[in-house]
Amino acid sequence: MGRGEVDLVIVGADRIAANGDFANKIGTYEKAVLAKENGVPFYVAAPGSTFDFTLKSGSEIPIEERSADEVLSINGTRVASGGSTARNPAFDVTPSRYVTAFITEYGLFQASKLAGVKKMMDQDLFMRV
Repeated sequence: MGRGEVDLVIVGADRIAANGDFANKIGTYEKAVLAKENGVPFYVAAPGSTFDFTLKSGSEIPIEERSADEVLSINGTRVASGGSTARNPAFDVTPSRYVTAFITEYGLFQASKLAGVKKMMDQDLFMRV
């Protein structure tokens, strides 16, 4: 990105809050910040089922914590010093301010326009009944 060799970034999402904050695998947040810093558009591609409009923001998304042993040990052998501890979250949350747009089966939406996704999802469910 720093050399101008990246035109855009597209990532997935595991859960998207109503304001556009989203959770994805660890490292996604850093990619979003780097994209913003380098003027590279950053898109999130996700199906409508990924949106959770009951959550106001990313601070409400529960984050799975994996075993610290995955970080402190290799093949069952501890490699960290005796008093070391670790956190091992499986996901990070990226604020919507880093997202250029969301790519969905309902179209392309900026974070400020996600109410349009909800409306289309509600209409889609109504039409299927």
